[in-house]
Amino acid sequence: MALRIYNTLSGEVEGFRTLQPNEVRMYACGPTVYDYGHIGNFRTFVAVDILFRWLGLNGYKVYYVMNITDVDDKIIRNSARDHVSVKEYTAKYEQAFMEDLTALHVRQPEFVHATDYIPQMADFVAKLKEKGFAYRAEDGSYYFSIAKFPGYGKLSKKDFAGIEDGARVDVDEYEKDNARDFALWKAAKPGEASWDTSIGNGRPGWHLECSVMSISKLGESFDLHAGGEDLIFPHHENEIAQSESLTGKPFAQFWFHSRFLLIEGEKMSKSQGNFYTLRDLVLKGHKPSSIRFLLASVPYRNQLNFTFDGLQAAAVSVERLRNFRWRLTNTEFASASAGAMTELAKTSSERLHASMDDDLNTAQAQAALFDMVRTANAALDSGQVSKEDVPALLRALEEFDSIFDILRDDDVPLMKSVLEWATKESGKESEISQELKTVVLSAGLSDSDVNQKLAEMEAARRSRNFPVSDAIRTELTAAGILVENTKEGFRWRRK
Repeated sequence: MALRIYNTLSGEVEGFRTLQPNEVRMYACGPTVYDYGHIGNFRTFVAVDILFRWLGLNGYKVYYVMNITDVDDKIIRNSARDHVSVKEYTAKYEQAFMEDLTALHVRQPEFVHATDYIPQMADFVAKLKEKGFAYRAEDGSYYFSIAKFPGYGKLSKKDFAGIEDGARVDVDEYEKDNARDFALWKAAKPGEASWDTSIGNGRPGWHLECSVMSISKLGESFDLHAGGEDLIFPHHENEIAQSESLTGKPFAQFWFHSRFLLIEGEKMSKSQGNFYTLRDLVLKGHKPSSIRFLLASVPYRNQLNFTFDGLQAAAVSVERLRNFRWRLTNTEFASASAGAMTELAKTSSERLHASMDDDLNTAQAQAALFDMVRTANAALDSGQVSKEDVPALLRALEEFDSIFDILRDDDVPLMKSVLEWATKESGKESEISQELKTVVLSAGLSDSDVNQKLAEMEAARRSRNFPVSDAIRTELTAAGILVENTKEGFRWRRK
């Protein structure tokens, strides 16, 4: 089965095709670095990451670019409020975003910054004006005339038959269904950051930025453009209009949009008190691996209801997979010809492939793996897994993890960053969970440190100094080190 994905432009699930054989040029709208990213944002970034991984596993060479919007209305306003430069204001939030991506195991694309492309943006505007698609207002700003682009609305499927010619909107983000000519370039205002360019002193409009950066990196036509569903209109609609007006070519062949999520059945909003950044959840003791698992548990085009019960269930599911891997790698198996378990692993892999090729049906892909784990665990309990079966089962598990990437935790840098943020900046010191403290404490113990303490614990037990032995176990437990007694001695693992 070949990969099929939903194309927002056509409104249909289509067989995936590319402009060049075995090559995907892909652009995703990244963050506007004016604040910490919320979990609705990260649902999209995880969905795009899974797409990126699956394309690579299907043999494509993927050129993947994501923008960092480091200048827009909010950034200009907030940097002026804080009396700092745009670069200084955005640096903190960009660093936080990178830490968040790393903790969620989102593979990083090539990042491009809007502020690095200001001259190209000015040239883009000048060419649109030469072609008659843009005009200059009295204050020196430039606007795109949407009445000049007959295809306006083809992505969002909105009917703009009653477009009011010449009506304008100055803000980058707007929700009105009735279209307006949008700002390509905003003339400089007193007290605001601006750039001196070939079309005057000012700054680019948000919609212009992505068109210029994507075309600069991927060409006038490329294979796939991704983002959250909230960007379909006006942002992506405007990208198409200005890009295709300039080049006369189709902009992106496929448009991939992830739905946002609900929180406990409600729309996420600060006024509702249910607005969560990734850092808020880590502060409560939830691991990024559990968060990633939950964000990927519902196919990207379906509404995900993010609940804390669901997050706890995700943590249990992740631990179940890790325990299964541990059993396979730490059990002595009898040697016998590969049998039912090898066939089970093969069937599970086939189901996973079919699910992912079916518009990235992550729910069915997860079900395929957990069906295998349930059956294989029962076989392990009854001694029906042979040494020859183990490689096939591990391969199926590793193939699953090459997509979902939840079997490892290397999120300590984020944990430490969150701990510092809660203590020094956010005023949330009282909300620091014991789980978070435990993970950070655990990170301070290297494997050799743990082994040394276990040796001391064993020595204390042999000398029947049980208070010392118990104290060492308690210390290790507090640091997130789980110790088990076996016939061969102590065995340990990190939580």
